[in-house]
Amino acid sequence: MSGVGSTEPPRSERAGFAGAGAEDAGVGSPEPPGIPGLVSRTEKHRETTIVVEPGRLVEAATHLRDEEGFNFLSDITAVDYLGWAGADVSGYIGTAAGRDLNRPMTQGYQAVPLAKPKRFAMNYHLLSISEEPRRVRLQVWVDEGEPVPSVVPVWPTADWHEREAWDMMGIAVAGHPNLERILLDDDWEGHPLRKDYPLGGEPVRFSEAE
Repeated sequence: MSGVGSTEPPRSERAGFAGAGAEDAGVGSPEPPGIPGLVSRTEKHRETTIVVEPGRLVEAATHLRDEEGFNFLSDITAVDYLGWAGADVSGYIGTAAGRDLNRPMTQGYQAVPLAKPKRFAMNYHLLSISEEPRRVRLQVWVDEGEPVPSVVPVWPTADWHEREAWDMMGIAVAGHPNLERILLDDDWEGHPLRKDYPLGGEPVRFSEAE
């Protein structure tokens, strides 16, 4: 254990994570060794993203908590990339004259995004609450019907976050102690944050009430 007067570097630096503060977490740091199921690590927009195999998510989470000091799970976010990188996926680039929303594509600039590994991304935003505040995003990719293992045994606060991912996005969480809806009624059909969820035409709730 490093301390005042010690010549041993902090554990976070030995593991390859930057310790300059949460704002600079992971920027310019080398590959951290020993993360189970590691697929890739990227540094972009001053953020560190570590992608692991879904089947080894719990191992990777345990390693990051116990060996790298990421002792706080702040959030879990699920993202649907349905149709990503398709020919009809693009955007508009603003100019001094504004944007012409009636013109196709991007006013001459190609902006089709790169394909994603699978349809859904589950992002686990981790913090190190310590004298060396750091953060990292742990990420797994899954397809329709492919579950992710629950990390409740690692961070109990994941309970509600995982239920929200199931409720709103329909991502099954294997091993969750109580995987039920948390925001919508139990009999609600579908998962409203999916990109293929119908817009409009939703049934009026309690329409028969006086």
